[in-house]
Amino acid sequence: MAQTDVKAAVMKTISAIQANPKASKVFFKADTEWVEDVRCLGKVRDFTPLIIDEPPELGGQNAGPHPVELLLVALGTCQEIMYSAYASVMGIKLDSVQVSLKGDIDLKGLFGLDENVPAGYTHIKFEANLVSDADDEALKSLIETVESHCPVMDSLLREISISGTAKVNGKELYRSEVGIAV
Repeated sequence: MAQTDVKAAVMKTISAIQANPKASKVFFKADTEWVEDVRCLGKVRDFTPLIIDEPPELGGQNAGPHPVELLLVALGTCQEIMYSAYASVMGIKLDSVQVSLKGDIDLKGLFGLDENVPAGYTHIKFEANLVSDADDEALKSLIETVESHCPVMDSLLREISISGTAKVNGKELYRSEVGIAV
């Protein structure tokens, strides 16, 4: 898809929301399924299911990325998509965008060996590399816009509510609501 096609799609969506503000409320859906050991499938829309697995040192067969790697992929690709979308709207030509990410996890938290250590990432570092002949001021404005409007980064940085249930043999056994501000 050419940059003009991206701009047309983005502008069409923006216009539709401006005409009907309620159209801005959308939802996304994913389904997952445990297969065996620590291997699962991730299902999104009509795409081929993603194989999610762990490396051998965490009990897996290394058949696919593990969930915390997918979180890094989600952040990096979301930034790249935002660069493409906003650059098209701002009239900035991008030749390439590539994001490298690294995340720190202390396995003591994952395995419950230290209650003071979180189970998830304690730090994520990214480096976005853009190639463009646009001037520095325009590119800085693009970068600031992407950093402040990337949905995955926003979701990681701010407290969001997560709720759910666990059913056993069809009977709800557990209900969880976390991250809800009081």
